Amino acid sequence: MMDSYLRSCDSKVKLVNGEKVVLDRTVFHPLSGGVANDLGTIAHSGTEYNVVDVSEDRSTGDIVHALSTTPSFKEGDLVTVELDWERRYALMKLHTAAHVLSSIMYKKYGALITGGHVDPDMAKDDFSIEKSDRTIFEKAIEEVNEAASKAVEVKIYTMARDEALKIPGIVKLADKAPPEVRELRIVEIPGIDVQADGGPHVRNTSEIGKVALVRVENKGRNRKRVYYKIAE
Repeated sequence: MMDSYLRSCDSKVKLVNGEKVVLDRTVFHPLSGGVANDLGTIAHSGTEYNVVDVSEDRSTGDIVHALSTTPSFKEGDLVTVELDWERRYALMKLHTAAHVLSSIMYKKYGALITGGHVDPDMAKDDFSIEKSDRTIFEKAIEEVNEAASKAVEVKIYTMARDEALKIPGIVKLADKAPPEVRELRIVEIPGIDVQADGGPHVRNTSEIGKVALVRVENKGRNRKRVYYKIAE
């Protein structure tokens, strides 16, 4: 995904299997990399079908759209795909904020992110950190907001896998890609973070708005889970 702002497109149906549909192109992003999937509609001959789930078939790389009902269209038909833009944009803002937060936590506290998930209304991340309390995360969120306010352009580009693996900080993520993937999508927030990442992001950190800390949970020895959202 090179253009996170593309909201709709015309597509040709490749496969219909009950309520599941594969298209030759799509603007939908599947559940991947800890970011919730898109929702929206697929329209054909005046009828709109709600897309209730989006996933990736790991064996083929196809994006599978699950509809709320079995469609009347068939293989070879032309359809129009449209995102729930409000949901997508919320995911973009929180996803970019998550990159900023993880970078701050690593650089300041040596805390590695061990898991996380981004939903439209809230994100959560697990950090491996020896000594911490809520104050550390309050300060980190303040720094996220300070970084976001600087209006840094978010750069998205592709890079040869071998070259990407030479960049400190993205090795652990880039190395998870299947060996046959020779080019990686890189998301760079200059001066803040650079990662191999396939998800949707804003073009500029100023679009994030203000991030608010919701709560911090203890999830075991040296493990904290932090919840945060975009403030109203």
